[in-house]
Amino acid sequence: MEDDKTDLVLSAIPGVLLDLHPAEDLLQHDAKITTGALETAEKKCFSENENVQKEKKKRKRPKIKGRKQKAKASDCSNTLLAELPFANTEISKEFGITSSEKGLKKKRKRKIARESEEDADEKKKQRKDQRPNYFVSVPITNPKIKGGIEAVQDIIVQKDHRLSKAMIPVGSLHITLLVTHLSTEEEVNAAVCALTELKDVLRDLLQGKELVLPFAGIGHFRSEVAFVQLAEGDHVTTLRDLAAEAVRKAFEGKGILAGDSRAFKPHLTFMKLSRSPKLRHQGVKKLDAKLYEHFERHRFGEESLSRLDLCSMLKKKTTDGYYHCEASVTL
Repeated sequence: MEDDKTDLVLSAIPGVLLDLHPAEDLLQHDAKITTGALETAEKKCFSENENVQKEKKKRKRPKIKGRKQKAKASDCSNTLLAELPFANTEISKEFGITSSEKGLKKKRKRKIARESEEDADEKKKQRKDQRPNYFVSVPITNPKIKGGIEAVQDIIVQKDHRLSKAMIPVGSLHITLLVTHLSTEEEVNAAVCALTELKDVLRDLLQGKELVLPFAGIGHFRSEVAFVQLAEGDHVTTLRDLAAEAVRKAFEGKGILAGDSRAFKPHLTFMKLSRSPKLRHQGVKKLDAKLYEHFERHRFGEESLSRLDLCSMLKKKTTDGYYHCEASVTL
């Protein structure tokens, strides 16, 4: 009876089961509930992870689609071009398509700069190729003139030993009448021919008179070149107008270009700084006139015009220091 009453009481309480389970049944029931809750939590977590992965795929998908679309568009363009009749030709030439104006200006500037540089190099090369390499000279044979100049050189070197390398050997002393460039053997032969033909011309111009050339005093060019001067007088005019002019016209008659005779200034160079570039690094940039001040009015002697030489600037000099002669004319 008491059990029946208990069941009635329990049945009257909402949410309470009519059947009463033993303790073991209650434990199993709680375990099922716990397991179910875990499975539900795992399913929820998996579902959330799956949603995250889907969201990431959605974010990447547009880029992949874009690349596919671009690839398809490129493939399509290539296919269309391959079908055209000018597929194997340059399209810009076929249709006259040009670059932008800005691009063209840059190309023009680069082209002009390149051409200007090439022109400058070509002109420089031409100037180098056209440098004088031959000259016509009056050799100095008087021992008195050579000895006097050598004495001046010795005194200068005693005052400044560095200038020894700037001295020109007295054996190469000469008066230059004309400089020219001879690039071929044919031109050298033509110059030799012109010189030999001068013999009779010069004799007629001098009318049998001896042309004496007196040398006195020392001068300089921009304090870089020192030379013995040809004294003033009618002999200077004769040398310029007869010898120098006759030589120039004879060479030009053979088609050989010659220097301008208006710059003709006969002298004997005995010292030149350019012979030793190291002097500039040693502090010697100019020649001090005090080095040769005691010889500014010194008379070195006279030379009679007796011979004209066609000399090479580049070929080996003779043992006495004079230049290699291609031809000589004795008057």
